[in-house]
Amino acid sequence: MKVDLARCKGCGICAEVCPRGIIGIEKKKVRIGEGCVECRTCMRVCPQAVFSPEPPGKAPSCTACPIACRIPEGFFGACMRYYNDGGTISRKARVHTYEEVADMVESAGSSLIERPLLTGIGSGTTYPDFKPSPFIVSGVRDGIDIVTVVTEAPLSYSGVKVKIDTDRFIGEESKRIYVKRKGKRQVGHLCTEEYGSKMLSLGGVNTLTSKDGLFAAKAIFEVLQGQWVTMEVEDGSKIEIALDKAPKIDGVSEERMRVGCGSACSGLFAPYMNRAADEVIVLDGHITGLFSEHPAGRETGKARSGVSIVGQKSTEGRYFVGKGKGWGGTDIKEPLDVISEIDREKMLDGMSILITETTGRNFAFYRMRKGVPVKEAPSPEALSFLEVLADSCEKSKVSAILAAGVGGSARAGVTKNPIKLTRAVHEGRVAITIGGARPFILPGGGINFLVDVGKIKHGSIYLSPTPSFVLPVEYTMRRDTFAEIGGHVDSIKPIESVLKGKARKPRK
Repeated sequence: MKVDLARCKGCGICAEVCPRGIIGIEKKKVRIGEGCVECRTCMRVCPQAVFSPEPPGKAPSCTACPIACRIPEGFFGACMRYYNDGGTISRKARVHTYEEVADMVESAGSSLIERPLLTGIGSGTTYPDFKPSPFIVSGVRDGIDIVTVVTEAPLSYSGVKVKIDTDRFIGEESKRIYVKRKGKRQVGHLCTEEYGSKMLSLGGVNTLTSKDGLFAAKAIFEVLQGQWVTMEVEDGSKIEIALDKAPKIDGVSEERMRVGCGSACSGLFAPYMNRAADEVIVLDGHITGLFSEHPAGRETGKARSGVSIVGQKSTEGRYFVGKGKGWGGTDIKEPLDVISEIDREKMLDGMSILITETTGRNFAFYRMRKGVPVKEAPSPEALSFLEVLADSCEKSKVSAILAAGVGGSARAGVTKNPIKLTRAVHEGRVAITIGGARPFILPGGGINFLVDVGKIKHGSIYLSPTPSFVLPVEYTMRRDTFAEIGGHVDSIKPIESVLKGKARKPRK
């Protein structure tokens, strides 16, 4: 790339998105290190138009995707898959068998086609798509001829749904989510709150094609790689996430995922709660429970305590309390503030009140003294309940589902009749796997799927600065189905020849 240093202001935006990580800022001016592949990512983000392409040089052009990197000898392209080996552009990896990943993916079912003969991990990509996939292999199962077609598919219209196990309030649904990358960059939005978790919707075509698309793609890719990524919810919390780790909300690590809402706790632990105190209030941003009024309390013989609480009553013993950064994801910051009224003819001196969160993380125990609740050390019965409550919680962690589709040009490497492939997938005659992991195929048109990122071998997902995420994809079917849908029958090779290395060399 040519660099007009006179125009450069040293903002560093180019360095933030460079897929090769070779751009730096020295003395407030940009510097490009060795290995530039002319992917033009820096050109797309530079506010000063500092960069311009060099005339075509001797470096060969990679044809694996629209970026068309010109890769110098001894270096990788922008996606870190294709390599210039002595002047030849090759996929620098080996294709993986299903057996190599079987232990981490979901156990296969009984169908002959649910397990691929080969995975797309390391297989390479077919571009501009009309050519047969890099590997189309055949084998025999139970006397039936099976075919698996594999590729590494660049999926531009994809996104990631991140599940964060926390009962804390992090913001209002639909609020934007940002990362700080030389300014605030939108990566998605806060989605719904599910049972004990918050859902982040990251990426998707509208985000990835926006002005922040390259920044968003890089941040999402870091999430997929298992790195710690810090995000901010608009008008909400700062969240730090890494796959399979406990999330941090506003700097506090979440150790427990709630076992249930305040009402569910009443149903699950009624015998313990009956003994814990004369009244137990379980604060929760979903449903706050008032035990003595709850049907579970009545069933265990608990007398109505005379304590009333704030919030909108749903049904007996179940209340909607305002959401906020207080206890249990509510707006209650001082536990006694949840109580609206105490009937002192029922709640007599010496009687007790326990207020807790659904995880038992925060709790307070009170005893009535001269008609006023006074905070005291919890009784042994209260401590017993709180211990059971805490022990019943699972460890909080971050998990992710990748949402994408192979209903576009990714079908061309399989068949000359794409609609036939789509129909065969929905009819169950073609099974799709992602690096060996079985996704959920969404109903309706196209081939849209959801797959657990944790079941895909680490390092098998790549980022192309189009931007798109590159995933290993396998299509497995009976050989007669492959022929019927217009598959590239002439490109089939026996699986044995691939495993012996006769067909393992990547395409040039």
